[in-house]
Amino acid sequence: MAASRSRATAPWPRLGAESDQDGSIPAPYPPARSEQPKIPRPAGSAGGAKSERLLVATLQVRIPNSVWTGPFSRKHPTTIMEILGRSEVGRKVLVADHWISGRPPGVWRKEIARYPDVLHVDCLTEVGEGSLYRVRFLGPSIVKLYRRLEVPIPFPLRIQAGYIQWEVVARTSQFREILRFVRSIDPKAKIAWTRKSPLRAHVPQLTKAQTSLLQRAIAAGYFAVPRRITLIDLAREVNRSKSAVSETMARIELKLLESALYLPSFGS
Repeated sequence: MAASRSRATAPWPRLGAESDQDGSIPAPYPPARSEQPKIPRPAGSAGGAKSERLLVATLQVRIPNSVWTGPFSRKHPTTIMEILGRSEVGRKVLVADHWISGRPPGVWRKEIARYPDVLHVDCLTEVGEGSLYRVRFLGPSIVKLYRRLEVPIPFPLRIQAGYIQWEVVARTSQFREILRFVRSIDPKAKIAWTRKSPLRAHVPQLTKAQTSLLQRAIAAGYFAVPRRITLIDLAREVNRSKSAVSETMARIELKLLESALYLPSFGS
């Protein structure tokens, strides 16, 4: 059930460097307005960290040909793909589970394995009206940016006809940097504001260690339904004891619940 390819390690792919050779394929989403919405600025501020807003928006971006999901989904424009989660293998390689609609299990495996950034493909099982594939591939540069900004990537990510759509939850300065990068890949990238007004000022401030653990837990599927990783396995992955991870997760969840209910904090 597996297909793999051996190759020398390629330089980190620079997205957006190539020109498309397969013609223009219309996006499967409603067309955006010609004028992109402006990013709200914090009132009465030049953009200091303390006054930054937390922005929530959905981005729709054309995937470049250097990332296998772009040419694959353009070749099969009616096929729907969802990335359900991913984990990092080193600094340049990702392993991600992709649900792909239609076709019996294993049909796409050989075709996916032929893309130059794909290292290994497994067909896991049939799920609903599609199949689940685990793909090991060279990570796109946007992952490096998210890692540096310490912004979590929410799953699932939806892909169709060469376009990826995902939600961004980030503070103003982080969002601006993400948007600059995205528009360097796709100048026509579209923004759908989920919320333009500032979120409540009591959004919890997690410590760096709490933020790192929360990001790892989300990426590993700790909050997925059904849960894809146990507390014990998560503790092993982050090289900490089960009790330490359990206590930290409890503090994180308390902060998030206090924020949702706007309750006074009882601990850090």
